[in-house]
Amino acid sequence: MRIDFGEWQLRSFRPDDAPALAKHGNNRAVWRNIWDRHPNPFSIADAEEWIQFAMQQEPTTIFAIASEDEAIGCIGILPQEDVARLSAEVGYWLGERYWGRGITTQALVTLTEYAFSEFDLVRLFATVMEWNPASARVLEKAGYQYEGRLRKSAFKDGQIIDQFLYARVRE
Repeated sequence: MRIDFGEWQLRSFRPDDAPALAKHGNNRAVWRNIWDRHPNPFSIADAEEWIQFAMQQEPTTIFAIASEDEAIGCIGILPQEDVARLSAEVGYWLGERYWGRGITTQALVTLTEYAFSEFDLVRLFATVMEWNPASARVLEKAGYQYEGRLRKSAFKDGQIIDQFLYARVRE
């Protein structure tokens, strides 16, 4: 699967994405802002394991953020269950050398449109580490609204921290 946006694309992962994914994902600045299931350091073996997991999702819920040449990051949704089954959590990361170009915002807008059109969802949400205002801006630019502070809700990099909750609902 492939969805183009500008000069970038969201596409299904391929096994040969592992070296590029490891190159961009093996970065403490990236790791500091995402879930711990993305280890630091992030090796080619870790990238291969993640790609295998992503490729098993049917329908596709996890995408490479890519140029024509290589995967430069990752974005996806995690559908919720039970009474929250009409919601999904959004997660993303982008290689540091691509930060500040609006790529993640464009990728999130594209993913949001895909998720609302292809899945029976009424709400997408994301949490942002308190020290990551750039990610909060990405969400706001993509039409997500601030819903509140989740006090002492995460343990990351040896610290108990607050997270900010953002969501977008299908109208």
